[in-house]
Amino acid sequence: MGILYYGSAEHPVEIDDTALAHLKVVVATKLRRNESFTLSWKHDDGEPVGRSTIWLHPSIPLRFEFNEPDPPELDPARIQAYAESANTSGGILIPEDHIRGSRGTSTAP
Repeated sequence: MGILYYGSAEHPVEIDDTALAHLKVVVATKLRRNESFTLSWKHDDGEPVGRSTIWLHPSIPLRFEFNEPDPPELDPARIQAYAESANTSGGILIPEDHIRGSRGTSTAP
């Protein structure tokens, strides 16, 4: 599991390394263009029921930390899916099975 650190958030977000690598490409591209957007996820088991959303903005510190030393192979379709959702009013929604503690493996973006 990789970790997304954002601003001075109390808790980092643990995300599957492969999902985080794809997300990093989209986030870096959007922020480099000075484009802000939201990133959301449903809370993991063991956390209060609900979901969280953060507003990603170029002026807020952001760090991606990966568990695996070698980057995964990136899927252009997955990057495109994240990029398209980032351009909507709902922003990017990280699939449940990409968040820490979730079961199963996803082929979804």
